[in-house]
Amino acid sequence: MERLGPQPDHNNEVQNSRTNHHDESSPLLPSILRGHVAEEGESGRRGFHVRHFLNVSYTSSNIVSKYVNLLWPFVPIAIILRYAMPKAHLWIFAMSYIGMIPSANLLGFAGQEFAKKMPKVAGILIETTFGSIVEIILFMVLIVQHKNQEDDEGSGDEGNLIPIIQAAILGSILTNLLLCLGLCFFVGGIRQQAQKFHAVVSETGSGILLVAGFGLLIPSAFYSALKGETVTEVSGKLRILHEKFTQETLQRDILRISQITSIVLIIAFGFFLWYNARSSHSLFDEVIEQDEHADLDRHHDEARMRFTGTETTVALILSLVSATLLLIYLVEQIEHVVHTGVPDQFLGLILLPLVEKAAEHLTAIDEAWDGVANVALYHCLGPSIQTALFNGPLVVLVGWMLGKPMDLNFEIFMIVLLVLSIIVVGNFLRDGESNWLEGALLVVVYAIIAIASWYYPNPDVATSNGLGDMAGQNVTISAEVLRGLLAKLNM
Repeated sequence: MERLGPQPDHNNEVQNSRTNHHDESSPLLPSILRGHVAEEGESGRRGFHVRHFLNVSYTSSNIVSKYVNLLWPFVPIAIILRYAMPKAHLWIFAMSYIGMIPSANLLGFAGQEFAKKMPKVAGILIETTFGSIVEIILFMVLIVQHKNQEDDEGSGDEGNLIPIIQAAILGSILTNLLLCLGLCFFVGGIRQQAQKFHAVVSETGSGILLVAGFGLLIPSAFYSALKGETVTEVSGKLRILHEKFTQETLQRDILRISQITSIVLIIAFGFFLWYNARSSHSLFDEVIEQDEHADLDRHHDEARMRFTGTETTVALILSLVSATLLLIYLVEQIEHVVHTGVPDQFLGLILLPLVEKAAEHLTAIDEAWDGVANVALYHCLGPSIQTALFNGPLVVLVGWMLGKPMDLNFEIFMIVLLVLSIIVVGNFLRDGESNWLEGALLVVVYAIIAIASWYYPNPDVATSNGLGDMAGQNVTISAEVLRGLLAKLNM
């Protein structure tokens, strides 16, 4: 497609980014009032045109995304089933799950189109944020639908969605680090013998992710260290050995630690955004510019039709509404799916992250295939960082506001998986390059995790690393102490 207006000199742009130090303090976001639009995001049209909108939506950003759009009929099918056959729980779940893929794909593509109308570094940040909107919506729907045990007169575990939320938080990180990054390494290594990464992307991303994983680990480590020191209340007033440190006290402490830690992690996410947006603005611009010149499909991308600003807005609204409806339908059917034998941990750790991360994965894999290694790497590490520093802590704070005990006391099994995954990925990124073998190994690790999560037993309480598993613990006391307790009870 022929571009309108004068063409910029890319060589001069690269030279200016290297020589002008004041670029680091220049604003990332253009002034909307001045009507500035990045040249590579222009469509050559204005307003909204149905035919062009459908054509651009269908062709999308790559061939895989194009064929994903063939799944759009599942969206109305899921909506019709939800109201026409409300008892067909598994069918509603399956149709909603499949329909989420094109909805997330359109949201990701519209986010890309919006990001291209912004400066390069801001565009990458905005594109990653749009890719995480589906995840945020999922977490919000889950926490709203969660039922506190004291509010539920049925089974204590009925309506308890906190284990699934916790599994989905860590599952989202693991899916990006192992499956998505592994596929990027694999497909990139097939087309090119090795792909090299810039240190500012790999070292900064893996370092921040390690810190984020450490922050998520603290509440679980706190519980594991102190769970043996708690005591069970005997008769409403009498407590054994320790006067104050009961199970309820530990539960309250874990919840408060999780809430304060969530606030700190969100502040850390703000530091991360500021670093990307201001401190290393020129350096990131140079890295992205190098990737653009290394793009093997650059000329094809430049000729591709684009959305206008109005069409981008319509696509964002359409995809958000569709994704929100389908996520609500999915969450409504979770209890019925679990009753059919699908484990909670597998549902949260594997199934939900796969569908809500579909758009980001397709984008990153396509970039790796085109040789845009640094941007592909950022699309794997960036969403993981956002999940750990913002999306996960956000659902804790929302639960706090709603009076629901959402905490960061994750299952030890999942915490071990997270820490080991971060270490493995960090070692692969240390040399600054990747190949298809490293990618295949990461995918194999993810497959092993999926197998283990299928056989992991469902928790009976909010978290299987929580206080509920202490209910069956035996308290050993001496005969003398027991006689003294009985004497007091007989008084």
